[in-house]
Amino acid sequence: MSVIALDAMGGDHAPEALVKGVCWLSRNSEGHILLVGDHDPIKAELDKHPHNPKNVSIIQAEGVIPMDAKPKVALDALPRASLPLSAQLVASGEAQAFVSAGNTGAVILSCARAFKRLPGVKRTALAAVYPTEQGHGPRGDPFSLMLDVGANIRVSAQDLIVFALMGSAYASVVSDNPSPRVALLNNGTESNKGPPELVEAHRILSGRDDLHFMGNIEGVDIPKGTADVVICDGFTGNVVLKMLEGVNETVQRLARYAYRESLSWKIALALLSRGIRELKNLTDWQQYGGAPILGFDHLCIKAHGRSSGRAISNAIRVARKAVDSGLLERIARLLENTKLES
Repeated sequence: MSVIALDAMGGDHAPEALVKGVCWLSRNSEGHILLVGDHDPIKAELDKHPHNPKNVSIIQAEGVIPMDAKPKVALDALPRASLPLSAQLVASGEAQAFVSAGNTGAVILSCARAFKRLPGVKRTALAAVYPTEQGHGPRGDPFSLMLDVGANIRVSAQDLIVFALMGSAYASVVSDNPSPRVALLNNGTESNKGPPELVEAHRILSGRDDLHFMGNIEGVDIPKGTADVVICDGFTGNVVLKMLEGVNETVQRLARYAYRESLSWKIALALLSRGIRELKNLTDWQQYGGAPILGFDHLCIKAHGRSSGRAISNAIRVARKAVDSGLLERIARLLENTKLES
């Protein structure tokens, strides 16, 4: 039975929403959850909701890493805060993975301090999921995976190759997709397009028979869902991710404005209300919960800072599935069969 540590104090709605999600999950699935944080407020929230006490424990931490803190400064000052303590519990074997909706930089640095990188990994990658027009895998999963989205500003061809292998392994496990389509994000589909590291990565990935590499894709392919896994450097990935979030929020605001200002729009939106609800459910990132930091010898799922209880419960489910399916072992095997530059 897997044990997942949750940074119960991380995120915009902690600990209330996070504990609520854990309570629901404790009654509807097996596995143990360690709520890491300030005991009294966590216990007060547990007492508000029905839960299975056999599946939940509280681990007292010493402080909270603020969402806007400078990661190194905060972690140096609070080494036993809820976030770094969650990572330490995994490193010591008391949990198999941890989930946090807290400060992204502090999550990555906590992993770097507590974990080791897998053999062959020079740079770890922060992944993210985003909604797409096309479904993915046999279940028609409405999300694609992108990495890196912020951990590395500059990457080499070898880094991109490792990202591709790790992303493919993760998508195959979490989306039950036996052969996820992997692509490099570039400014053209031709193999000789882009900077030297992209050209070299394309050449090497094209020769692999253990990866469904489809070549380069352009920005227009991202929302279409042309690829199941999109590979890029962290600077590009972060810009793309923020742009996608901004477009989604802008469309929602425009729809609300149109509803207020125009009778014809009110009628049209009312007629389309069922379809709009279905589309919202389809593209709701909270049903996915979170995405991994890949490349370490232990697993971390980074949830959105605005995560609700539902998102947190789904992030914990993703962590359990990755642990139970042997994700890290699968990645390690792929890297063993890859000759990388020292």
